[in-house]
Amino acid sequence: MAAVLASLLGSCANKLKDIIIDEAILILGVEKELAEVLRRVELIQCCIYDAEKRRTKEQAVNNWLGQLRDVIYDVDEILDVARCKGSKLLPDHPSSSSGKSTTCKGLSVSSCFCNIRPRRDVVVRIRSHILHDKIFLTFNSSTQPAGNGPKCKMIRSSNLVEPNLMGKEIIHSSRKLGDLVLVHKENKSYKLAIVGTGGVGKTTLAQKIYNDQKVKGGFMIHAWISVSQEYSEVTLLKEVLQNIGVHHEQGETISELQRKLAETIEGKSFFLVLDDVWNSNVWMDLLRPALHETTSGVILVTTRDDQITRRIGVDHTHRVDLMSVEVGWELLWKSMNIEEEKEVQNLRNTGIKIVRKCGHLPLAIKVTASALASRALTENEWKKYFGKYAGSQSMLSDEIEGALYLSYDELPHRLKQCFLYCALYVEDSIIQHDEVTWLWIAEGFIEEQQGQLIEDIAEEYYYELIHRNLLEPDILSFSQARCKMHDLLRQLACNISREECFIGDVGTLRGETMSKLRRVTAITNKDKLVSPSMDKVEVKVRTFLTINGPWSIEDALFKRFMLLRVLVLNSSLVQSIPNYIGKLIHLRLLNLDYTGISFLPKSIGSLKNLQVLSLRWCHDLHTLPSAMTLLTSLRCLDLYGTEINQVSEGIWKLKFLTRLSDYPVGDGSDNAVVQDG
Repeated sequence: MAAVLASLLGSCANKLKDIIIDEAILILGVEKELAEVLRRVELIQCCIYDAEKRRTKEQAVNNWLGQLRDVIYDVDEILDVARCKGSKLLPDHPSSSSGKSTTCKGLSVSSCFCNIRPRRDVVVRIRSHILHDKIFLTFNSSTQPAGNGPKCKMIRSSNLVEPNLMGKEIIHSSRKLGDLVLVHKENKSYKLAIVGTGGVGKTTLAQKIYNDQKVKGGFMIHAWISVSQEYSEVTLLKEVLQNIGVHHEQGETISELQRKLAETIEGKSFFLVLDDVWNSNVWMDLLRPALHETTSGVILVTTRDDQITRRIGVDHTHRVDLMSVEVGWELLWKSMNIEEEKEVQNLRNTGIKIVRKCGHLPLAIKVTASALASRALTENEWKKYFGKYAGSQSMLSDEIEGALYLSYDELPHRLKQCFLYCALYVEDSIIQHDEVTWLWIAEGFIEEQQGQLIEDIAEEYYYELIHRNLLEPDILSFSQARCKMHDLLRQLACNISREECFIGDVGTLRGETMSKLRRVTAITNKDKLVSPSMDKVEVKVRTFLTINGPWSIEDALFKRFMLLRVLVLNSSLVQSIPNYIGKLIHLRLLNLDYTGISFLPKSIGSLKNLQVLSLRWCHDLHTLPSAMTLLTSLRCLDLYGTEINQVSEGIWKLKFLTRLSDYPVGDGSDNAVVQDG
């Protein structure tokens, strides 16, 4: 829990520093109170890791940490509302001269601030429940890991680890298997498999073969498909078709998609990679009917399970073993760009111990190399790094996860939050660069810097996670605009954030569990997404994402999830958004891509904090409400694939708008020209 809390505290402290000098806060006259909150937050930062050490033995400390997490989130929310209320009092606000703007009229400044959130005065709560708690007085304020102190820094380009570096064993095996693929390219669905434990390099080896120019030139059609443990048959078939450039319609059945695939590749040679297969049915029942008898080609399967290869009936199996100590050590020092022979020799003994701690797994070795890259090249620094392992063992499932955890723990707090957030994507999901960076911005993870766009800073975070090997560039992406999270790293992220995040059927949740969650990915095969049973529990969810979109969303979702900052309903058949959405004053990002909506409610103009509105491929949407001009914080309006023929006058007055895609230019009439910029 301390890892998450340290990140939250750091982020909260930075926000407090910025907001204290904000005009909207100054006009409320509460900057002194907020300065006191900042001082106390910084004080808490100094003892958080001592509390973490004691939480497994002292229940009272564990309860204190849980309270602290809630308070920090509460502070974040009250800052939001305070800025919103204060901005209405500013002279240049549209309603500043009206009666509605005088929210605090007739009240003392202190009373005004306390009434912003009647349900809880957060400042008082911090004083009474946290800092004056007797337990707090017993914490050691000097305990703080090196990775979270002033020495921790962002890795700059000159120190970046090459993300695609691989061991010599993989290079040798890729040549051997590449030749085997070409020898059997005329066979009827020749099948070969790469088998090995997780993180051993199966996918890396398959990528090396897939990208080989000789292999690419030997086949007319190529496709790479990642198969998760719980895959959707329709989604997987659509992904195959998309890979080979075949259009598919929404609502097509499995048999229709299979027929389309068979017709497309009939008489053509193909090379298909099925990566990370957990169930033989993906071939036996889903793809074999379309591929087995009608074409010539090769299917390459990667899996951890020998039984799957036998059920599929592979013709050749290649086993990827754990790296030897020497090869693992070579991968470690080459990943860190250590060029001096003397340094290689001086660090060898410690490096070999590190390889063993990493379980001889290439993934763990490369991730560790990325973390060590920010430290001095001395034996003492390396020993100090792995000396932290003992303190983190209580929360980890095995030694491999321990090695990966240390790399996470070495991250600056701003990157920790971004890394953990990626676990909300289901296993083997493609993570789009422009999508995930906007999500991070909406959640408030990106620290603004003077003279730099926040979008550019978020992009830096994204590429740093890739170069730290915590995100993997997608095989089909040439510019690293798409990536994935390895399942071992995703498992770690889920473990760390398990008290705050949920991925699954929300219908199974109950009030007590729901009250603790901050982020939810809803997965459902039902026609209607129904809110979980919550009784009178206060819902504090900040991010709500949907997967395998339902036909409709229960209105109660909008009424109960009042603290939402991110709402993603894309790829669903939702046809309308209730007027109540205007009450979600914290909302920063609203994604309605590929939905069936035909209008947006006028109340959307009340979303003063909304930064991103994505309406891609909404075929039934042709007009936007005039209230769009009230979205004063809007930075991105994406209408790609959506035919808007009625423009909103005054949209150009939104001064923070940095991305406007496929917006028609005109005078407010139906005659408009599409502009993309």
